[in-house]
Amino acid sequence: MSQKVTALFVGLGSIGTRHLNSITTLCAEQGLALEVHALRSEMTRPLREGVREKIAAQFTSLEDAAALPHYDMAFITNPTSLHAQALRQLKGRADTLFIEKPIFSAEETGVALSDVLAEGQKAYVAAPMRWSAVMLALKQWLAENPDQRPYSARVICSSWLPGWRPGVDYRTVYSAHRDMGGGVTIDLIHEWDYLVGLFGKPQELYNFKGTYSDLEVDSDDLSVYIARYPSMLAEVHLDYFGRTYRRSIELFTREGTVTADFGAATLTLPDGTVQEYKETTDAWYRREMTYFLDYALHGSGESVNSPAEALDVLRLTLGEA
Repeated sequence: MSQKVTALFVGLGSIGTRHLNSITTLCAEQGLALEVHALRSEMTRPLREGVREKIAAQFTSLEDAAALPHYDMAFITNPTSLHAQALRQLKGRADTLFIEKPIFSAEETGVALSDVLAEGQKAYVAAPMRWSAVMLALKQWLAENPDQRPYSARVICSSWLPGWRPGVDYRTVYSAHRDMGGGVTIDLIHEWDYLVGLFGKPQELYNFKGTYSDLEVDSDDLSVYIARYPSMLAEVHLDYFGRTYRRSIELFTREGTVTADFGAATLTLPDGTVQEYKETTDAWYRREMTYFLDYALHGSGESVNSPAEALDVLRLTLGEA
């Protein structure tokens, strides 16, 4: 008989639907009987195509008769500003949590994790760039070449905000508005997430940010950081106005430069060798969900991106380190 797995989704927008489809596919491949429930803010909003048949029950309150007293997994994929509220509601009611990034909104960096998470709670905070083939190859290279410690790291994510969502006026989306939680500092949290994943927290950090381009936004469209590690300095550049998409990290070492280019899907080694890792971002999410499912069913202790680490990353992103 198939092992039964229960999951609760809080939020079923585009990212929640992506995760629902991923966990449904993986459970089917592993012969697991998945039962999904959905906690929704209201029931009148239509679900995305293909979602309804994957859900056994949906409700607006955990006190609803259809809700289970306890779930194997819970996915916090509602708007960031509602994460803390959702976690408080779910406290102690799920074995393992998947929390979409960032863990909280910029105004909630002071939230005590003990207020929203049960003691010993297993939880993972989304970090899809850590699961790209390029990043995995870079981590392997660093592990295999400990004598090539970086003296300096240079990180950039530069892109053209009006081109992010084809057919949508960029001035109407949250990214363009500070009061909606927009701005490169939060939008592009991935860069600090993977930098901390590679090297840990810096000892010291300086951040300058603001609105500098001619884009019609009131959120920060440029954020620049200098960070000091025990044996390395790091530069991080984030912007909304680069007409040529650039997303990469350069590591300057004794024998040359290692460059992980996420846009080109390449890793360039100090001797000039270029390794290619062509894939879609779906592969990142599949690796991430494969890890999460294994962690939820068989893992113990802290995940590879715990809530404590994710909160540290959020504070770093905001220049609060």
